[in-house]
Amino acid sequence: MEKRGRRESDGRKRMAAQRRKRKRRLKGLLRLLAWVLCLGFLIRTAATFERKVTSPTEDGEVDLSGLYSPYAILVEIQTGRIVGERQSDVRIWPASLTKIMTSLLLLEQAEDLEETTEIKSEIFGPLQARDASMAGFAPGEQVSLKDLLYGMLLPSGAECSVAVAQWAAGSEEEFTVRMNERARELGLADTHFANATGLQDENHYSTVRDLAFLLIQALKDPDFRAAFTAESYTSSGTAEHPEGIALHSTLFEAMRGAKIEDDRILGGKTGYTAQAGLCLASLLAVDGKEYVLVTAGAKGNHYTDPYHVRDAEKVCRRLEKG
Repeated sequence: MEKRGRRESDGRKRMAAQRRKRKRRLKGLLRLLAWVLCLGFLIRTAATFERKVTSPTEDGEVDLSGLYSPYAILVEIQTGRIVGERQSDVRIWPASLTKIMTSLLLLEQAEDLEETTEIKSEIFGPLQARDASMAGFAPGEQVSLKDLLYGMLLPSGAECSVAVAQWAAGSEEEFTVRMNERARELGLADTHFANATGLQDENHYSTVRDLAFLLIQALKDPDFRAAFTAESYTSSGTAEHPEGIALHSTLFEAMRGAKIEDDRILGGKTGYTAQAGLCLASLLAVDGKEYVLVTAGAKGNHYTDPYHVRDAEKVCRRLEKG
């Protein structure tokens, strides 16, 4: 009996020792897990701190905060990489940046840019009633498609946009159907057009992201690029304008007026309505790379400082510092 009692006692001691051993092992594992979690937290904190203290271009990004424009996106053209963005997926009113799509459809359909079409008289009344920008062509004038392209992209002529729509589709209404079809083909998921000019309409909207990739597509066409980067152009002579019309880029005129001299800004399309604010889709070249910058919603108007152009200048400086 005594031996049996000793054996039971020894068994209980062994079991107790095993439980203590398991507890020590469990505590060790818990300490190791806590150490690993702590180390992971420290690594993440250090990485976050490093991102904050390094300059934006060190990790391939450009800071777009502090711009006059609340909506902005910067895309490297060659790679399609978004280098910087600010509320890029928020819907905006695109104003005359709409004419990028109108121009793209013109170039995709035209077989000969020297072909002429009539700018019909009935176009002018409704556009003038809404104080739309005009290139200066006359009612009934026969104008080449090339002149209409430059008339849209340089002085932002609304009569040129409507004339293109009527030439391409018979009416502006039918042309907007094509605009929206092309937008879907290009994957512009948050864009809808209601006209060919960019005049304010509640069903006419886009995002700076969509507009940036639309512009990249349009810039693949050499005729578009030539017009988009031109400072001025003289249209062909017609009966109404024998010496042609001198067309000037609203972007470069704004730069001259504000005494902005920056050859890194290669070209652009401006836009403005009271609701849209100052908008700009621009082509930049910095350190051998080309970028598309689209900004929208800057406060101001045609008579204030060109805050949208100031933003482009600021982004060029930030790219160069990177």
